[in-house]
Amino acid sequence: MASLSVNFAGVLFQNPIVLASGIMGITGSSLLRVARAGVGGVTTKSIWLTAHEGHKNPVMVGTPHYFINAVGVPDAGIQKAKEEITFYKKHTNVPLIANIIASSEIDYGLITEAISELKPDLIEVNISCPNIEDELGKPLACSRIKAYEVTQICKSKTHIPVIVKMSPNVEDYVGIAQSCQDAGADGLCCFNTFGPGMMIDLESRMPILANKVGGVSGPGIKPLVLKMVNDIYKAVSIPIIGTGGVLTGKDALEMMVCGATLVGVGTMVYYYDIQGFETMYQEMKEWLETHNIQNITEIIGTLQR
Repeated sequence: MASLSVNFAGVLFQNPIVLASGIMGITGSSLLRVARAGVGGVTTKSIWLTAHEGHKNPVMVGTPHYFINAVGVPDAGIQKAKEEITFYKKHTNVPLIANIIASSEIDYGLITEAISELKPDLIEVNISCPNIEDELGKPLACSRIKAYEVTQICKSKTHIPVIVKMSPNVEDYVGIAQSCQDAGADGLCCFNTFGPGMMIDLESRMPILANKVGGVSGPGIKPLVLKMVNDIYKAVSIPIIGTGGVLTGKDALEMMVCGATLVGVGTMVYYYDIQGFETMYQEMKEWLETHNIQNITEIIGTLQR
């Protein structure tokens, strides 16, 4: 029997499949539902210190090839998050990654302290959302210096392992990843959505999203993410959550071959609903057993060139 368990920054996951941030991570009960659907871990939606409104509808639309969203990172704030995370942890031991976001470096430190009181297994620092630039300006993940500074601040405020969520929308993504590692990051999430991009309603000749632009995800971005994850894997020594375009078990295995230890899955739910997690797990297990691989960690970073 093949083992799918992996260790990420000292946390044991029974399999590498992790619910990505912002997908069914709104309440403790929805996170719990996913945890029971075959994943190795779950990630919360991005949590702010105080309530954040987000964008007006319509905020998302999908096609067979890609998905685009401009939700705008809505959230009720840390007090509501405490209720939901407490509920989740009361009912399961499936690892929980708390995703946090802030509008300033000071607030990143404050939200890190606040979320640490809830003892999530890992903290994921979102510095890379591409569809709130009008509100907050260019994401901090676009700068080596700012990414370093935020990582250092968050690390100084907690003893919980810190993951930094990277942006794919920069030329120097490898250098920025190295800066996060230098600042003490325990892992990286590669990546947030691409873009921003746009979809047009031809009849009205207007953008479909109320925000006009949004982040692009889904199967169309997978080839880009595979290459970029492998580039970063070769440049850092900390583990990676590979996220982007993963719909099947074989997609997830490809991401691991390129260097990911965990595989973030989000848009898949739009195409296959929650039962897609169990299908992915079974596909991965069957592939490993067919190839006589006893432990899934044996394939991490084994891309042949």
